[in-house]
Amino acid sequence: MFDTLSDRLAATFKSLRGKGRLSPEDIDATAREIRIALLEADVALPVVRDFIKHIKERAAGEEVSRALNPAQQVVKIVNEELVGILGGETRRLRFAKQPPTVIMLAGLQGAGKTTLAGKLGLWLKNQGHSPLLVACDLQRPNAVTQLSVVAERAGVAVYAPEPGNGVGDPVKVAEDSVTYAKDKVHDVVIVDTAGRLGIDQELMRQAADIRDAVSPDEVLFVVDAMIGQDAVNTAEAFRDGVGFDGVVLSKLDGDARGGAALSVAHVTGKQIMFASNGEKLDEFDAFHPDRMASRILDMGDLLSLIEKAEQTFSQAEAEKMASKLAKGPKEFTLDDFLSQMEQVRKMGSLSKLLGMLPGMGQMKDQINNLDERDVDRTAAIIKSMTPGERAEPTIINGSRRARIARGSGVEVGAVKNLVERFFEARKMMSRMAQGGGMPGMPGMPGMGGGPGRQKKKQKQAKGKQRSGNPMKRKAEEQAALARKEQAALGGAPAQEQDNQFELPDEFKKFMG
Repeated sequence: MFDTLSDRLAATFKSLRGKGRLSPEDIDATAREIRIALLEADVALPVVRDFIKHIKERAAGEEVSRALNPAQQVVKIVNEELVGILGGETRRLRFAKQPPTVIMLAGLQGAGKTTLAGKLGLWLKNQGHSPLLVACDLQRPNAVTQLSVVAERAGVAVYAPEPGNGVGDPVKVAEDSVTYAKDKVHDVVIVDTAGRLGIDQELMRQAADIRDAVSPDEVLFVVDAMIGQDAVNTAEAFRDGVGFDGVVLSKLDGDARGGAALSVAHVTGKQIMFASNGEKLDEFDAFHPDRMASRILDMGDLLSLIEKAEQTFSQAEAEKMASKLAKGPKEFTLDDFLSQMEQVRKMGSLSKLLGMLPGMGQMKDQINNLDERDVDRTAAIIKSMTPGERAEPTIINGSRRARIARGSGVEVGAVKNLVERFFEARKMMSRMAQGGGMPGMPGMPGMGGGPGRQKKKQKQAKGKQRSGNPMKRKAEEQAALARKEQAALGGAPAQEQDNQFELPDEFKKFMG
C-alpha cells in the first residue's frame, strides 16, 4: 500500500547523501518533495501541512546543523514525525475489571467488519481469551450466516439467536449476548453491528442504541484503508455521532495509496489499534506506529518478523535442528530442509516476510513476482523421493530424477535444480558455522558473501606475494603445510576455530 510513498521518500533522501551540511535551500527542496509524496499518497491536507511544518522547524534547528551526518538526521526526523502522525505509542485494548469485556465494531458496509470480527476473535483466542462473536447485523442479507462461518473457521463461539435478513432486534440481541457470555464463561464479547452504504441517521441511531444497551469497554471504528481521504470524513462523522475509542484499518494489503492510515489518527485524535493486511484470518495484528513508519521508510520491521517466528517455530524443532547443525552440515537432510520450509510457510506469505527485511524496497518488483506455489512444488518433489534419497541426495542419478519428476508432476530439470540448491544451502551452513557469514546476501550488514566482498577476497588472494627472505619463506611454507595436515586429520585451523559463528545473545533463545 505504501510503495509509492516509500519510493518518493527514498528518492528524496538519496539526493541528500554525501552533503556535509544542509543549506536552507536543501531543506526547502526536501520539504517540497516530501509534501508532494504525501499528497500523492492521498494524505489529508491538514495533516500534510502540520507534518511539513514540523519537519522544516526541526531540520533548520541545531539537531541537524551540528550532526555528523545531516542527511541521516533528516531521515531520523521524518521517521519520528511519521510515528507521531500515526499515533505515537502503541495503544492496547482495555479489558473490563469484571468480565466480560465488550468490544463493539462499527463502520460502513463493505469495510470488512464481519471478517474482522473473526480475525479479532482468533487474535484474542491466541492471547488466551475466550471470545464470543455476536451477530447484530440483522439487515444485510446472509450477514448472520457469514459471521457463523467465520466464527467456525476461527474456532470461536458465536451468538446468533435471530436469522437476520431484516428479521430481529439488534439492540435486544446485543443486550442478551452479555448475559449469555456470563453464563457460558466467555470473557470477551465482540459485537458485529450493521453498516450502510453511506453515513445516515438510521445507522447512527442504531449504533448509538447498541452502545447504550451494552456499555462497551471499547468501540472500534473499522476503516477500509482503500477509500482514501473519504475514510477520514467517515471517521469524523462517526466520532461526532456515536463516538469511538480506537480505529481498525482493514485491507492494508490493497493497492490504494495509504492516505487513510496516515490521516485518520491525526485528524480524529483516536489511535489506530489494529491492522488487517490480508484475507486469511491470521493476517491481523496490533498496530505499532513505530514499526509502520519503519516500513514506509524501507527500514524493515524485524521486531514483527521475530514475533512471528516465536509464535510459529517449535522449541523442540529448534533444539533438534541446533543439535544436528552442531554435528556438521552433512547431518542436514532433505527431510530437515522440507521441515524448515514448512515452518517458514506457516509464518505467512513469503513476499510479506521478505518485505519486513530492511532495504527490501529496492527489490519489491522481484518480491511481488514471487510465486508462492514454488514452495508447494518443492515440497512435492521432496515427498516423491525415497527415505534413502532424502537422507543422501548424492545417490540421485538420472533414472531416479526421472522417477521423482514423474511422481511430483514437474520437469526433470526442476528436480536437478532443487538438489543443487540443497547442496548450496548445506555449503552456506558450513560457512556460517565457520564464521564466514551468509553467502549470496549482498548489502545486508553482518551477512557477508556479497559479490563485492567475494571479488575483494579473490583479488587479495591473487595478489599475495611470497617473502623474498629465504628463511621467512621456508617458515611460511612449513606453517602452510602444517595447516593442510591438520585439516586432513579433521581439525580446523586455529584461526578458523577462533572465528566460530556466534549468535547474538538476544537470538540464542530461538536456537534452544
